[in-house]
Amino acid sequence: MSAHPPPAVREHLARLAEQGIDVVRVVYPDLIGTDRARDVLVDHLAAACEHGLAFCRAVYHTTPQGDVVPVEGGLDRGLPDVTVWPDLSTLRPLPWEPGVAWCLADVRDPADGSRVAESPRDLLRGVLERYAEHGLRPVAGPELEYFLCEPDPAAPNGWRRYADAPGLVYTAGRRGDPDGHLLSTLRRLRDLGLDVSMGNHEFSSGQFEINLVHSGALDAADRTFLFKSAVKELARGEGRLATFMAKPFNDEGGSGFHLHLSCLADDDSNAFDDPSAPYGLSATARHALAGVLAHAPALAALANPTINSYKRFGPDTLAPWLIDWGLDNRSAMLRVPPERGPGARFELRLGDASANPYLLLAGTLAAMLLGLRAGQEPSAPLEGYGYDTSRAAVLPMTLADALDALEADSELTELLGKGFTASYLAYKRNEIERFHRHVTDWEFVEYAHHL
Repeated sequence: MSAHPPPAVREHLARLAEQGIDVVRVVYPDLIGTDRARDVLVDHLAAACEHGLAFCRAVYHTTPQGDVVPVEGGLDRGLPDVTVWPDLSTLRPLPWEPGVAWCLADVRDPADGSRVAESPRDLLRGVLERYAEHGLRPVAGPELEYFLCEPDPAAPNGWRRYADAPGLVYTAGRRGDPDGHLLSTLRRLRDLGLDVSMGNHEFSSGQFEINLVHSGALDAADRTFLFKSAVKELARGEGRLATFMAKPFNDEGGSGFHLHLSCLADDDSNAFDDPSAPYGLSATARHALAGVLAHAPALAALANPTINSYKRFGPDTLAPWLIDWGLDNRSAMLRVPPERGPGARFELRLGDASANPYLLLAGTLAAMLLGLRAGQEPSAPLEGYGYDTSRAAVLPMTLADALDALEADSELTELLGKGFTASYLAYKRNEIERFHRHVTDWEFVEYAHHL
């Protein structure tokens, strides 16, 4: 332990001792939103706060299977370090792991202390700093769905849906959840301090949705990141698998990541509300909405970030694949709920549950800001049921097309930063290359017995 830690660190150490915490798990998100971490004994926490924790920068360039992708700044530079600094203001005891607390971290370049281009938390911070210049504070309310799966050696992938039964849409209780998974998870997430509000069985078998209370954008992203990590951790404790994969099963729909978005002005009023304006939406709201519509093709690369994401799209899926907006219309990509006043907001329904919350928020807020700067007005709102290509443009329908759209959107990439964009494009295009080289089960079934 450092001989003379700063007063703030000493206060945290004293509080941890009172809570019986002897290990702090320092976590931060990688490019795909997976938690990377190190367990630090409390006796060494002060030293970690003084000197930081060294991690290989290539963790940002590592695939889910553990391979390092040749992204600039990683392999080409001999796998250098980044320094990870515990953010003690985010400490929270883990209800299911006695003696352990979670702590988010900030990532810096050890050479000069600058932000690291691949750091999702800092990417969002950078966008929020631009909002501060306009006297606005974005507010976000995340809603996420996930599938809960049980081991099944007979299944092709080794897993089956938990409590698989039809017709349990928007239910609660033991009919669709015989073991009480949702209740247990809700209570533990509450005890973790993540400000979850409610949950229910969702549309598909074995699928659940849990909502988080709205808050400032960075706090909302932090809580969503921890929420996803916690749900997966709790499912492992049950001997199950919780997956936020966009569409894990051919015979069921996918999982969404919907964002309710608004902005507060300097006086804490809702900057999206204006009873005298068209639709009861202020110019700020309309311009922000128009910005998302204008940059939606590029935004898809962050909102729908995997090859699997685009299998969630298509007619009758209730997943948005056209660029449109509507007033209280759930068939639109952007839905404006009926509340006005303090509740004025819009809901972006584009994202799927696999999205990194920091990147989804950073990209969406960047698109909104570009709309504000341009003073754009949205097209007329969608009337009736959507999914009509004669009335709205189609979003990219593959990850490759979405990445091309992101690269071509110079306004958005300039705001997000060239360093981040180059790393993200290289990482994700490598994912596509690896997929195209892989022989799938579908190919064997389709061809092997007949060709």
